[in-house]
Amino acid sequence: MAEIRSFIFIDQLQPQTLCYMASSMRGRLPRTNMAAQIIEVAPGLDIEALTDTALKHAEVSGGMLVVERQFGYLEFHARSTAAVKSAAAAVLEVLGADAAQALKPQILAAKIVTRIDDSHAFLINRNKLGSMILPGESLFVLEMQPASYAILATNEAEKAAEIKVIDYRMFGATGRVYLSGEESDIRMAAEVAERTLTNLARPQ
Repeated sequence: MAEIRSFIFIDQLQPQTLCYMASSMRGRLPRTNMAAQIIEVAPGLDIEALTDTALKHAEVSGGMLVVERQFGYLEFHARSTAAVKSAAAAVLEVLGADAAQALKPQILAAKIVTRIDDSHAFLINRNKLGSMILPGESLFVLEMQPASYAILATNEAEKAAEIKVIDYRMFGATGRVYLSGEESDIRMAAEVAERTLTNLARPQ
């Protein structure tokens, strides 16, 4: 039986979060404000059968299918929230599981760095995949397990404040988020991102 590491519903994909994900997506591209579901399981290959279930069950589009060394990831989306939720429910039925059985997010690190130095900005930008951080901006970094919660934290932070998505990594042993902007916006985004994960970690 597959272990559900994360089972994440996103009600409205935000523009930067979406564009970052789409830059490496090999499936069908979503559009802003579409609903999406992200599923992370172990062992990784089990995601193939679950993808088959989701795509055959409802009118949803598969955007991302990743089989990593240990974990498998699926993202699907649709304009219809009901279709996304129906496909997700079909996956749970096949697994004989409940969404509450997914692993709870654990925050491993969360820091705000104010007024980034020129050299620091240069080093970050050499490794980024999203927007560029500029000297003088503030930076928020967040690390969590399981990795796929990075997209949820980023999406909710983007809803809450005027920030730039510098990078987020949602595959592997841990997930990481890099956001930049004015200090007041970064503090607001950080609060929302951390609160989103903390609320999910509380007993239901």
